[in-house]
Amino acid sequence: MLRSPTDSIEPNQNGSNPEPQEFADPNSYGDVSGMGSVEIQQELNRLEEMILSSFHIPLTRRTLVDEEKLLDQLDFIRVSLPSVFQEAAAIIEQKQEILLSAEEYGQQIVEAAQAKRAQILAESDIIRQAQTEALLLRQEVQLECDAMMEDTLAEIERKRRACQQELEEIRQIAIAQAQEIENGADTYADSVLENIEQNLTDMLRVIRNGREQLYPDTPPHNNSSPGKKK
Repeated sequence: MLRSPTDSIEPNQNGSNPEPQEFADPNSYGDVSGMGSVEIQQELNRLEEMILSSFHIPLTRRTLVDEEKLLDQLDFIRVSLPSVFQEAAAIIEQKQEILLSAEEYGQQIVEAAQAKRAQILAESDIIRQAQTEALLLRQEVQLECDAMMEDTLAEIERKRRACQQELEEIRQIAIAQAQEIENGADTYADSVLENIEQNLTDMLRVIRNGREQLYPDTPPHNNSSPGKKK
């Protein structure tokens, strides 16, 4: 039965009072029936501490235990056990509910996965068709690009040849013009030199005529100065 704690402390046989221990007191917990979170292991540890801290008879293996406190602690543990069992049963029931919920959730996941798989399989044909069309389009674009590249290269080659031919014609025209300019320059130079030569010839004739008039007795081909004797 549940025994109420005593306030009096009996002295040990050696005449000394025992150290006060903080053991389980039912009054300090209030309503024991509502304490579903009581730790039985902790209360058992307190019971063990109560026994170990009691007076030990020398030269024997006997210990003097406060009977009233021991019974109080046992009564407290005894009363606490039903609530702990109820809590354990509630935990087990809650665990079963969690397992059922998890099973239902897992079934939902499986069903959703199967539905997703069916959807993926249904869409796979569309994907394959899209891939086939994309491949055909890619090949068509590649062929068009190759044709455009060939046309572009041919056009570039044609323009290159045309430019080369035009440059050759320009070069020939430049050579012809340079030759013509060169010939014209030679003709002009020859004409100028001819005019100079003619002018010099005229000047020499005038000079000879003047000398002949100054010195009529001088032989016409005498290069010495007039009036100078040898």
